[in-house]
Amino acid sequence: MSSIAARLGSRAYGNAILLLMATTLLWGGNTVAGRLAAGEVSPMVVVFLRWIIVAGILVPLLWSRIQGEWPVMRGAFLRMVLMAAFGFVGFNTLFYIAATQTTAVNLGIIQGSMPIVVLIGSVVAFGTKVRLLQVVGILATLVGVTLIAAQGSLEVLLSLAVNPGDSVMLAACILYSGYTLALRNRPQVSGLVFFAVLSGISVFASLPGLAYEMATNTAQWPEMKGWLVVLYIALGPSCLSQIFFMRGVELIGPARAGVFINLVPVFAAILAVSILGEAFEWHHGLALALVLGGIWLSERKATS
Repeated sequence: MSSIAARLGSRAYGNAILLLMATTLLWGGNTVAGRLAAGEVSPMVVVFLRWIIVAGILVPLLWSRIQGEWPVMRGAFLRMVLMAAFGFVGFNTLFYIAATQTTAVNLGIIQGSMPIVVLIGSVVAFGTKVRLLQVVGILATLVGVTLIAAQGSLEVLLSLAVNPGDSVMLAACILYSGYTLALRNRPQVSGLVFFAVLSGISVFASLPGLAYEMATNTAQWPEMKGWLVVLYIALGPSCLSQIFFMRGVELIGPARAGVFINLVPVFAAILAVSILGEAFEWHHGLALALVLGGIWLSERKATS
């Protein structure tokens, strides 16, 4: 039985589509968790706790392997610090700041631009060739994301107002896109060891934000419900999803992996319906078809 489970696990870890779907499902769940965290724990406390929990689990378990693979990582340590600061801490910090200054509609549309930013960065940095059908797939997924963000209403879409929060969210997307691209040339060590070190770095990188909340008396530490939310965020979106995402990038590259990010608002809507009891409307179904169809088009061209 254990050998069968091991084989299944090995096959799953080699399936980029399965890993990236699981990643975006966990990230979609993070949206629901963020709503549940409101009033229970402050944003920067969440960022700090999520990484100290992940690092507290992974670093001790992998310490001997970290020591063994450290010579390979030593020369890239500064790059790893930047990846952790921008991709793990910076993105979430800017996301929370933007959420206080702009609408959810704006946030959804801007976050949907992330795969395009990744694709453009991949072309500029690595000379990645972009084929027509792949572009069509990305545009289809972007239309789906926009449809969800606009709640199926043209009036909502046309009434968007630009404010500073939109710029902050765009900066957050650029940070995470840069992290995604940087994974291509990360140190050649095991993904789990690499992630464990990044999580440890992220604990220290999150301290300035935590210090700011404490200095301004806005820090709120969790109680029972808050701790449950924090544990989900730490173990799911912060730990497993990052491991899955890194592996997915390894298997199919940053440009193709970036397309799957468009699934996040789709899964977030589905989970909001099932967990928070929100209504499922026609535009959710159409957006789901567009996003899945776009990914299928992109993958079909890439593998043909």
